[in-house]
Amino acid sequence: GGEKGASGENAIVWNASRVDIITGPVSIILPNAMLGEVTPSIAEALSSSQAKKILLPLNQEQVQIVGITKEPLPHLVEALIKNIKEVS
Repeated sequence: GGEKGASGENAIVWNASRVDIITGPVSIILPNAMLGEVTPSIAEALSSSQAKKILLPLNQEQVQIVGITKEPLPHLVEALIKNIKEVS
């Protein structure tokens, strides 16, 4: 039935503490990332959430994560799904 959804800063901030798992690129926890789409409030809410965070090593920022090998996006998504299944 009638699934509902919302988007935007307030919806993300409000729901960040109500979910079990947060996924996305590592940029979602960096204030002002993704060309300014990730506001400081969003980054704080997501990084402060008690939810398990499973992040992809993708970002547009000048942030490099040492020890991460470059993998094609489809491989990263497969690994992300596997991780979600393991924690669910």
